[in-house]
Amino acid sequence: MQVSMYKASVATFQKHLHALDGILDKAAAHAEARKIDPAVLLSARLYPDMFDMKRQVKEACAFAGGAVARLAGLPIPANDGNDAMIPDLKARIAATQAFLASISPEQLAGAADKVLTLKVGPNDMTFTGEDYLLHFALPNFYFHCTTAYAILRHNGLEIGKRDFMRRTG
Repeated sequence: MQVSMYKASVATFQKHLHALDGILDKAAAHAEARKIDPAVLLSARLYPDMFDMKRQVKEACAFAGGAVARLAGLPIPANDGNDAMIPDLKARIAATQAFLASISPEQLAGAADKVLTLKVGPNDMTFTGEDYLLHFALPNFYFHCTTAYAILRHNGLEIGKRDFMRRTG
């Protein structure tokens, strides 16, 4: 049995964005309980040359929405805005989730064989839809979700694997 591009993309992104949203709830509660300015957590990073927590969430949303839009042949959702606080990041996740919910399996029919060319830095990269999803979009999405999780864990948030793998519903 072959896994559909819809299940491999939309369903996967929805599940892990749901988990990321839950982790942000725990970050807000953690900051409030310990009298920490949430901006401190959101500006934290694992290493000086890495993106901060806010940017990790923004990039996770960008890869989720952008990947599905490209595969469906739709305009890429806007990824601008000032994500200064936890409610802003949760709103970004909610907007990405709403976009993903608007996509039907039929819109991704044939996406595996679609040829996509992306500008990545100064280079053009060409993929089939399947290779793009499996070897570029999903790894980048997971990288940013994992890094967001790691930043918060490193800063004392009591979260574990169950939070990262949180079930929907």
